[in-house]
Amino acid sequence: MSVTDTMAPAKEPSQAIVGQSPRTRQILRLVDKVGQGRCPVLLLGETGTGKEVVARALHEVMPLGPFVTIDCSSLVGTLLESELFGHARGSFTGAVGSKLGLIELAHGGTAFFDEIGELALDVQAKLLRVLQDKEFRPVGSLVPRKSDFRIIAATNRDLAKEVERGTFRRDLYYRLNVVTLKLAPLRDRQEDIAPLTMHFLERYGDGHQLTPEALEALLAYDWPGNVRELENCIQHMVAINSGPLLHVLDLPSSIQNFLLARRAPRMAAAAGAEATSGGSPVADASPGSGIVTLAEMERLAIMQALDYTKGDRGVAAHLLGIGRTTLYRKLKEYQLAG
Repeated sequence: MSVTDTMAPAKEPSQAIVGQSPRTRQILRLVDKVGQGRCPVLLLGETGTGKEVVARALHEVMPLGPFVTIDCSSLVGTLLESELFGHARGSFTGAVGSKLGLIELAHGGTAFFDEIGELALDVQAKLLRVLQDKEFRPVGSLVPRKSDFRIIAATNRDLAKEVERGTFRRDLYYRLNVVTLKLAPLRDRQEDIAPLTMHFLERYGDGHQLTPEALEALLAYDWPGNVRELENCIQHMVAINSGPLLHVLDLPSSIQNFLLARRAPRMAAAAGAEATSGGSPVADASPGSGIVTLAEMERLAIMQALDYTKGDRGVAAHLLGIGRTTLYRKLKEYQLAG
């Protein structure tokens, strides 16, 4: 959980939200418009799609107070209410002094409830009361306190379904669901990959640039972790390569494995054509069986690795998880040495 005071002059949301796809441009237009009011906003999207970035951009259109991030997934255990609402001195063991809660810290500004779908039902009820009455009571206190803030909530869950399941309060859902912005996953807005990559290179790099092949690899990947995974990818590449050029082999292993798997069908088709023409040095399975032998699979993996590394046998052996000597022996066995 963190608190950020954003009383500084407003920044344009376009400085925070990076991208040029139609979906991103639509989000930018909505941020510019919705950010001028104080109505609740519900942000929906997969993990890593940039929901907090959009929340901050909404706040920065009219930053009249602090921006307080409340990570609902971390609000667990007996101290949950104390974190949210604060507590009075002596209210429980260890409470040697009074403490302001995150709700009170957000007064006059914006409270961003990240992963609000993780809140327990009893806490949902207390949050609803705060939103309705603009007041709350710290733990162990009989004196109510005021807090008036704009709420922006985010979740990767389908809250409408959670309401039907009984795990999310219907009244709180409708209180939050005034304006809903749905953020598309990165795989559905490929046009954003290049500008995001440049953005992260400027942030983490030192004059680093991607080779055309590396950028092509980023564009081919499906990014299950979305923008956060892309950010981590660039950090990884910069960390292991002093630059200036970042290559395909600098990519994280998960992305390299994905690219290798994508090449497998093409390599298999090529091997099949070779076998049909009588060129395969590996014994095939029984005629018409449709089964590829283990030896042929091994041969395909070696061909694939060499194709991927553009013939670099040392790197190919590393990717295959075998020693260089073993690779040389296999190359000779399968008549791949050239």
